[in-house]
Amino acid sequence: MPNSAIVRNPDWPSILKGYSALPGVPDELLREDGSVRPEWVSLIAHLEGLSPDERERAFARGAQYLRDAGVFVRHYGEEKSPRDWPMSPVPVIQPASEWKALGEGLAERAELLEEVVADLYGENRLVEQGHLPAGLIASNPEWLRPLIGVKPASGHFLHFLAFEIGRGSDGSWWVLGDRTQAPSGAGYALENRVASVRAFPGYYSGSNVERLASFFRGFRDGLNAMRREEGSRAGILTPGPMNETYFEHAYIARYLGMMLLEGDDLVVDDGRLMVRTVSGPKPISVLWRRMDAAWADPLELEASSRLGTPGLLGAVRSQGVTMINALGAGVLESRAFLAFMPRLSEVLHGKPLAVPNIATWWCGGEAERDHVRANAADMLIGPANSTSLPLEFEPGAVLRGDMSELGLDLDTWLASQGRNLVGQELVSLSTTPTWEDGGLKPRPMRIRVFMARTREGWQLMPGGFARLAATSRDPSAVSLRSGGTVADVWVVSDKPVPEDSMLTHTEDVFVRTSPGLLPSRAADNLFWLGRYVERAEGQMRLTRAYMSRLPETPAGGTPLMSRVEAYLDDHGLDKDEGVPDAIERTIAAAVNAANQVRDRFSVDAWASLADLERTVGNMRKTVLTGDDAASAMGVLLRKITGFSGLVHENMYRFSGWRFLTIGRSLERAIGMADLLSSFAEWSGPHGGFELCVEVGDSVMTHRRRYPVAASRDTVVDLLALDPLNPRSIAFQIDEIRDQVSLLPGADVNGQLSVLSRAVLRVQAELSVNTPQSLDQTKLVDLRQAIGLLTNDLHSQFLD
Repeated sequence: MPNSAIVRNPDWPSILKGYSALPGVPDELLREDGSVRPEWVSLIAHLEGLSPDERERAFARGAQYLRDAGVFVRHYGEEKSPRDWPMSPVPVIQPASEWKALGEGLAERAELLEEVVADLYGENRLVEQGHLPAGLIASNPEWLRPLIGVKPASGHFLHFLAFEIGRGSDGSWWVLGDRTQAPSGAGYALENRVASVRAFPGYYSGSNVERLASFFRGFRDGLNAMRREEGSRAGILTPGPMNETYFEHAYIARYLGMMLLEGDDLVVDDGRLMVRTVSGPKPISVLWRRMDAAWADPLELEASSRLGTPGLLGAVRSQGVTMINALGAGVLESRAFLAFMPRLSEVLHGKPLAVPNIATWWCGGEAERDHVRANAADMLIGPANSTSLPLEFEPGAVLRGDMSELGLDLDTWLASQGRNLVGQELVSLSTTPTWEDGGLKPRPMRIRVFMARTREGWQLMPGGFARLAATSRDPSAVSLRSGGTVADVWVVSDKPVPEDSMLTHTEDVFVRTSPGLLPSRAADNLFWLGRYVERAEGQMRLTRAYMSRLPETPAGGTPLMSRVEAYLDDHGLDKDEGVPDAIERTIAAAVNAANQVRDRFSVDAWASLADLERTVGNMRKTVLTGDDAASAMGVLLRKITGFSGLVHENMYRFSGWRFLTIGRSLERAIGMADLLSSFAEWSGPHGGFELCVEVGDSVMTHRRRYPVAASRDTVVDLLALDPLNPRSIAFQIDEIRDQVSLLPGADVNGQLSVLSRAVLRVQAELSVNTPQSLDQTKLVDLRQAIGLLTNDLHSQFLD
């Protein structure tokens, strides 16, 4: 069916059967006369041309990508695990011409916000002249007194903004809230776009949807241009993995090629902000913060903060760092500011707002209180300094004048608390299609859009992400907490759009750049990730060896099985659990370490580790014994070695990979020395040598190397002293020495570091031994010496 027929033909496509806009509410899909808007025509034709099975498979591809990428949603205060990202597969479509006009209006608003915040921390004329109430500003917890008079190093307070917008009943866009503190969501918009492309692979490439890469490239280049010191870097400051939007922080850092930093990674030295790296402190002069300002410096702001960096405000004052956005800019997010923005635009720009915000009244004035009182049935009344949107009902707010939960009457409340309250007009949002029960259904929506200050000025992202209500008639459900969903936003041009990416083309002579700095915290987590993964593998191999022997063990047991059971017990492995709890704990520790450095892992590597954790959890739900448990261990071993292979084969061979490899080799060497000291003795129980070779994954190698049965000499030679066997202690010590020699500070002016000397000492001690001389006592001593290398590593690089 030709695209144009959808508009002209009164017989709608089957996917639109039953779709109808709400009375008096604009719809993104339909015009007032019931015809499909031009920007939607092509997509509707595409969906109609697919069979039901094809549509479901297409939508499933997008959902599967999000699961594989580990995109999730978590809300503060929730005890449940993170939930899958609730994405609606049908995008919200906007014409490029309308989006351009929206961008121009929001750029004016961004400049107005910049001027207001500059005045609040500068000359304060807006308060002095009565355009803003002094008490309202002073009572705002985001107005930070220590920042008064501090000018940003870049000359600007605001660099990255988000606006919550909705289309009102007149069809025009309205701002529901300004986001100036640490706006989130840009990374989720990127992931939504990737999922959309997966759901519409053939259609998307020719659909004239404007790409997002140019927006992020312009912002990244703008950040790099603000670096004030030769050799300094730009980084992203995150509160850490427990933050509800941490996934986005890691994703954006990986996408922009920037360091992801926590407060402990940073230190202030003589007014300069430095990042602790394995190469020593290095300057960082631009910091895109993704945490609330109050937590940024425990010395001058929130004293209980464990997320910030002591002395950070000192670096800001001395212009040693540019903060994105400036500390204290969050004051603009207050609901009450919306009441004054129209007047401030007249005062500062001499004209009304091109993109107005929803009608808001601060109840500190008598006229405003009277208006709110008279129109309370059509309003939300709530805290003046709240940053929640009028669609996100919160404790302490009143909807439609219902005072039943507060135990007060409206007049008393407004009279006693008026200065702390605002009234906001309830809005009916436009609806947009979402896929439900095999067809399209209209749902109220709002969009979060993003603006970045680039070298060419403010730029609006050609897209964003939309929040859709769970039902068609409940505007308060336009949030993820209330069961809502999200959708990609497509800005569609009427002409072909160029392909775009984060890569830039230049005529300059190519010069290979440095691979980048490695923060000490990241190195620590990579080191322990290597250890935990290797430890888990050893636990799996030992458990499998025990469980595979269990069916053939007589009722009274054997000396070997008794020794193995005691060994399992010493290492926290419950022999009565087919999949021991210790394995699950070790995998959880590995996942936690990997999550701390998630920006350094590919989607495939993260999906592989998450799959391993999920598989272990599922196996733990079933009681397994004997061969069944041994088979389960085989499955886990294949999965964990798959993860190790992905990481070790694909990671760039620089400092991060070296710490991961050192951790892996250290744990394997310790485990093998421990195993040999317990089972590779002539006086040990029968079968101990074979157990060592099996757990050491060297059965085939032993058969080919030694045409005799396993003996202590062959086992110790192969698993301890053979430098060509990747399971031997000697191989791992050689690997550790090679990697340590390539780390920063391995030697200074020809003198080995403490760590380098310690590794060399262990290597030399091991190399002068023979299978006969390397007895149990020496193996125990060797295990201890290898373990102590961790202390030297931490002292030099990680502490």
